[in-house]
Amino acid sequence: MLKHCLLGLLLTATTFMSYAQEAQTNSTDAKTAYIIDDLYTFMRSGASKSHRLLGSVNAGAKLTILSAEENGFVKVKDDKGREGWIETKFVTETPGLHQQYNELSSEISSIQEKLRQAQIELPQLQEQNQILTNQNKQLSEQITKLKETLTQERAKKEATSSEEKRQLLTYGGAIAFLGLFLGIILTIVLSRRKRYEGWA
Repeated sequence: MLKHCLLGLLLTATTFMSYAQEAQTNSTDAKTAYIIDDLYTFMRSGASKSHRLLGSVNAGAKLTILSAEENGFVKVKDDKGREGWIETKFVTETPGLHQQYNELSSEISSIQEKLRQAQIELPQLQEQNQILTNQNKQLSEQITKLKETLTQERAKKEATSSEEKRQLLTYGGAIAFLGLFLGIILTIVLSRRKRYEGWA
């Protein structure tokens, strides 16, 4: 029983020491890092191999660096939310193959989803395109007919204008001829009347 109590006190003391170390290092700006490939490493409660193990961290795991290097160790927070110390030589700022694979897989999934959506929308877009093409064809035919009608109306108007001008010239010529004819007749009649009056 006493051994259990001492073990509990020891664990509690170790936890408090860890929290005290965390309070000293929280002021450092956090940045992202990764465990190097092809291995797993251990996370410890302090910046030395004498501190207790908190667990292992898999190769390629994403980390958040919480402190500067200390005794060849750096304080990190792993992708499971655990905080502890890992040997600096096992930490890199370059994403490992595992992380790159996960990111590429995520991008591929996103692209495949977009492609699937595009394939679903393609028939609808093709149908809309066909409808718009037919509407454009109908409007083009209507425009062509309207142009033809406008051309015909202009031709009729020009023909009517020419006919009116011809009629006006004809009527003007007839009136002029009639006036000339009447003038000649009146001149002859008046000259004869004067002649008869002279005889009288």
